[in-house]
Amino acid sequence: MFSPPHHLPDRFHLVFLCAGEWGGGNGFSPLPLVPVLGGLPPARSCLEMLLPLLPCLVLCLLLLPLAVLWRRRPSQDARLSWLVHLQHRVAWGALCWAAAWQRKSLVRSTLHAGQSQQRALRRCLQGAQSPRCPLRGSTDIGVFRNHLPLTKASQLQEEESGVQLLPPTSNQYRGEVSLQATLLGLAALKKTCPEVLAPEGTARVTPSSPWPYPLPWPWHALGQLGPAGAKDPRALLLEALRSPGLRVLEAGTAVELLDVFLGLEADGEELAEALAAGNPGASLPRRAAELREALEQGPRGLALRLWPKLQVVVTLDAGGQAEAVAALGALWCQGLAFFSPAYAASGGAVGLSLWPEQPHGLYLLPPGGPFIELLPLKEGTREEAAPTILLAEAQKGKEYELVLTDHTSLTRCRLGDVVQVVGAYNQCPVVRFICRLGQTLSVRGEDTGEDVFSEALGRAVGQWPGARLLDHGCVESSILDSSEGSAPHYEVFVALKGLRNLSEENRDKLDHCLQEASARYKSLRFRGSVGPARVHLVGWGAFRELRAALAACPSAPFPPEMPRVLKHRYLAQYLQRRVLS
Repeated sequence: MFSPPHHLPDRFHLVFLCAGEWGGGNGFSPLPLVPVLGGLPPARSCLEMLLPLLPCLVLCLLLLPLAVLWRRRPSQDARLSWLVHLQHRVAWGALCWAAAWQRKSLVRSTLHAGQSQQRALRRCLQGAQSPRCPLRGSTDIGVFRNHLPLTKASQLQEEESGVQLLPPTSNQYRGEVSLQATLLGLAALKKTCPEVLAPEGTARVTPSSPWPYPLPWPWHALGQLGPAGAKDPRALLLEALRSPGLRVLEAGTAVELLDVFLGLEADGEELAEALAAGNPGASLPRRAAELREALEQGPRGLALRLWPKLQVVVTLDAGGQAEAVAALGALWCQGLAFFSPAYAASGGAVGLSLWPEQPHGLYLLPPGGPFIELLPLKEGTREEAAPTILLAEAQKGKEYELVLTDHTSLTRCRLGDVVQVVGAYNQCPVVRFICRLGQTLSVRGEDTGEDVFSEALGRAVGQWPGARLLDHGCVESSILDSSEGSAPHYEVFVALKGLRNLSEENRDKLDHCLQEASARYKSLRFRGSVGPARVHLVGWGAFRELRAALAACPSAPFPPEMPRVLKHRYLAQYLQRRVLS
């Protein structure tokens, strides 16, 4: 057994590649290659965190042009050249060592969650920019709470200028969680599906990446298709279509991937012509014919017809993505697994996904990154029930609102994201995200939550023959001045697949489902205080335009948190202008 030399510093190790692994032999010939990141004190900057990876970066940069030249040599052998294979092994070796150290660090911090959060609080207070911070020398949680009251920060609090007012975030500490999510997510994905990250087996089809902290140098060494820094979605999609052997399809979010498949259906012939014209050889014209044939069979299972070896879809989970995931899984990506390396809120990663084999949507709240508290909520009302608690005090089955402290302004922000504890990893909670408190409808004080409305809408759409819900948005009638002469009500805009028109009978089913889901809403409807919900069918482009308008705001985060309840007329008009029926 070959082990790393002991004279190296603790944060470095050597990556050892066995000749038998990549050369096809059975013997073990340890080959020391490169030092990689083992772990750094959390207070280091992102640049300092990546400095130990520079030797591996240099090696990959040296190997990359050689690999490209080698690929261009004519050869009848379908296997990758040994140089490309070596480059892939070097990158994976580096990432696996870094991920192993991150896993070790995570286990240690979660075993002593209270101490880890005390250290996180100390770093937060030490990093405060205010020179008169009264808490610099104290980490007592009681003193901390007394001096810094909670601030309610709505995630979708648009001003007339269109700027989203989001909770302040700390790039440094959120960056550490993002790096951890990326490394551990890659390692977990490879462990669960060893073949999915083979050379040239991954393609990203959106300009944004699902990995919270993309590491530039190993991405190309790992064989991800597509030009570096490509921003044209069409060019990224064409690059993916040229490669029938893909095993992993990546997109920034599920909503963006839904846009890709809808665009593929709309512009299929144009894309096929571009494929056929891209190479004078026979392979791409044949690929264009395969694209046309796959599209003729409809949306269900399209991804697997285009890429028969495809195994997993990677997107970043965030607010407002559930409907897109459901639509993709039922139609275009039927039969494929979905994986999100993290849950993002307010522009940064707050939860880690360590179990790709588990149902989509379980995340670990780590104790060592940004200082996170949990605000207990009353059952049924989701109102504040008690002071905040630390991660180790969370109880299984209970619901909490996430509270994040920003070290720059020392603001304790209620993020609005509600989570339910479903288990534990050592002393830290494993949660699933329920809803966002800022996405509540209330025309008579009924407070219909995002999860309640989405469930009722899902049941109603299930009663519409052939319909599949793609997206929806809601507006209180007072926003659009549409309640003149009638009781206040909800204006609901839906984008559907498989249904071009809505009958009055189908529209009424949503109101019935809402009354079944909410006793308060049913009581108000019975008394006539609230009118029936009005449903409008819009084209999918309406929601794309709305997201583009939100993303254009200077302070818009990534991933964009798709709103379900629009609070301003100019946003609702993006949907109102595209009503089909």
